[in-house]
Amino acid sequence: MDLYEYQARELFAAHGVPVIAAYTADTPDEAATAAERINGMCVVKAQVKTGGRGKAGGVKLAKTVDEARARATDILGMDIKGHTVRRVLVTGAVDIAREFYVSFLLDRANRAYLAMASVEGGMDIEEVARTKPEALARIRVDAIEGVTPAKAAEIAATANFPEELRPAIAEVLQKLWRVLVAEDATLVEVNPLVLTEQGDVLAIDGKVTLDDNARFRHPHHEAFVDRAATDPIELRAKELDLNYVKLDGSVGIIGNGAGLVMSTLDVVAYAGEEFGGVKPANFLDIGGGASAQVMANGLDIVLNDPDVKAVFVNVFGGITACDAVANGIIQAIALLESRGEPVTKPLVCRIDGNNAVEGRRILDESGLAIVERVETMDEAARRVAQLAAGA
Repeated sequence: MDLYEYQARELFAAHGVPVIAAYTADTPDEAATAAERINGMCVVKAQVKTGGRGKAGGVKLAKTVDEARARATDILGMDIKGHTVRRVLVTGAVDIAREFYVSFLLDRANRAYLAMASVEGGMDIEEVARTKPEALARIRVDAIEGVTPAKAAEIAATANFPEELRPAIAEVLQKLWRVLVAEDATLVEVNPLVLTEQGDVLAIDGKVTLDDNARFRHPHHEAFVDRAATDPIELRAKELDLNYVKLDGSVGIIGNGAGLVMSTLDVVAYAGEEFGGVKPANFLDIGGGASAQVMANGLDIVLNDPDVKAVFVNVFGGITACDAVANGIIQAIALLESRGEPVTKPLVCRIDGNNAVEGRRILDESGLAIVERVETMDEAARRVAQLAAGA
């Protein structure tokens, strides 16, 4: 889960990373109130989960309370790279002497963490990496050892930070590492980390990505979920512990195993070309245990998508045998009907693998008019695309 800047700042402050006074605002009047609390020049910053805010006009300096209100009026509602600004962060203004870049991220390929640092912060770090790769230091961080004082000093030295600043930079690096470990983050980034004219080192912007797989360890992370910008079906699927992603097609997809579901998306998209470009409406992996309740939850999510016209249930029986899967589908339909949610959209089912013959027999003899069993994956994809197209 990517965080907004104000959320990243909240985590920074909780772990001792030096930040400046800041307040969120959802309206121009709230921005004016925030400016009054800061009692001085301030910066009004659009809160969107994308870069390039400054170039898009989403970061503005305000010298007075009235200017803060006016800048918030300009910024709220803006579209920045497809993201609508619904909230701004009003921060104190600082006199910047120099700007730096620091970050920690998960380096999956090398099974370690990577520290990146540059004395050329405040700009697009990808551009720095492309045009001046020597200006971006990359230092491996052992996951067990972490960022010790010695490692922090190594990072500061390798990135060529001024010698007189290295102790302060090293201290900030250790605190940022604490954010990454304590919050189960996969990315912690500060751009820019600034040296003020008064000699202070401050994080005046921040980016954090949290590992959703560790959310059970952090109940407070639930408050970071952006419900206003998240599809309500995805929120409901998350509540049911389903791996679901909303797409823009009309064929609901239910499968067991991420690889099988990904393949199903491709096959349906290919088959849909014959029927005017029919596409998958979602990614939904119900996992290996396709019980009646899990299947019911999956059908509940998929069928409540108004864009879905037909559903493709594509299951390969492994640990869970196909007869259990078939019974799960039938019981799931009955369970939904008992809740007053009768299934009316057609279901095309393809099941294969462990005990497939028995599973197919159960579906064939179910007497459910909405369930249509097809032998192969390609044939099932074509049939469900045909149904979704109304052909």
